[in-house]
Amino acid sequence: MDTDARVDDYIAGLPEWQQEICREVRRLVHEADPGVEETIKFTNRPYFVLDGNICALLGTKDHVNVMLYDKAIVPDPQNIITSGHGNKTARMISVYRDQPINAPALVEMFRHIIANNRLRKSVGPRR
Repeated sequence: MDTDARVDDYIAGLPEWQQEICREVRRLVHEADPGVEETIKFTNRPYFVLDGNICALLGTKDHVNVMLYDKAIVPDPQNIITSGHGNKTARMISVYRDQPINAPALVEMFRHIIANNRLRKSVGPRR
């Protein structure tokens, strides 16, 4: 797993329970595809990318937001998405302290997003 020290720094600055959530999401996105790259956008926000954005992390006061950049087209049969259902760019999963992450469902969503990113890249921009 190739990591970015800036993402390490972001995670290290969070409370311990949020660090655990972020480390787990990070592990899962890399599990979805070993080619996933890490970067920082918008000054300090960790993004995970492969042929486009996959997800981003944001620690808040009482939870961690996992923003899924899926254009609202990736199926959510396990109902893990908590908000942004009508958003045409990204939806969100809010993970609270001591809340388990549905790892199999999240990895599957990451894989769908990556497949859609690759498809859009291979087709090229719309005209």
